[in-house]
Amino acid sequence: MTDGNTELTYLYDGTFEGFLCCIYDSYVHKEVPTRIDTEDGMPMLFEATKWIKTDWNHAQSIYASLAKKIGMEAQEFLRDAFLSNAPNKEIYMYHYICMGYKLGRKIFDYLTDPTVDYLVKAVKNVNRECQKYLGFIRFTQYGDVMVACITPKNRVLPRLAPHFENRFPDSSFLIYDKTHKMAVVKRPEGMVITSMEKLTLPTISDEEQAYRRLWKCFLKNIAIEERTNPKCQMNLMPKRYWKDMDEDMLSEYKDGDLLRKIEGNA
Repeated sequence: MTDGNTELTYLYDGTFEGFLCCIYDSYVHKEVPTRIDTEDGMPMLFEATKWIKTDWNHAQSIYASLAKKIGMEAQEFLRDAFLSNAPNKEIYMYHYICMGYKLGRKIFDYLTDPTVDYLVKAVKNVNRECQKYLGFIRFTQYGDVMVACITPKNRVLPRLAPHFENRFPDSSFLIYDKTHKMAVVKRPEGMVITSMEKLTLPTISDEEQAYRRLWKCFLKNIAIEERTNPKCQMNLMPKRYWKDMDEDMLSEYKDGDLLRKIEGNA
């Protein structure tokens, strides 16, 4: 417990289950945190901190209550909100859940409420970035494993992983998120999302280089010079995604060939 002049901050391990345990602890101990942050967060002046241990049973009870008291859509909505890079997302999610417990499904209609509006925008941002990466991710073959590196603003790997697992059910691949130091690793026996501080890749094989030359040749032959549109190119492929493309493809894209390919086959 804290006195009336001290703000209370919950600290947790950064997982979605850990966040749900913060909700559980708040209701059990009848506490209202002013801030919820990860264990790496910077403490603020005149605040008391409380470490919330992740307990699977506690997390499951809160997760089940979301569907029961608010609706199953709330589970997916809050999972996606948690993936966002929105500042202070945890305390907004906390207040959203408190509102949802009181309002039930009506909370989905409270789109002008500042808390609801903040999280709706955060989820839209996650959805937009996921859609971009579903189209922009490019794999490079290293032996029997396909590898791609991305630098997303949001933690999109949990959303991307099922898509590529279904697309390449018999292949092994790795998608490395350089921003959040995590990776999805897919092998024939299963798939896992894990932390990964650094990824060091071997030299590209001669076979891979040959396929890249074929790809460049393909682009050059189907390009339509008259339909070059640099402005449209920037809309289709914002610059912040260029660093995730291999050098051969990027050079062709900057020259406009990839854009002409897209427009010419529209």
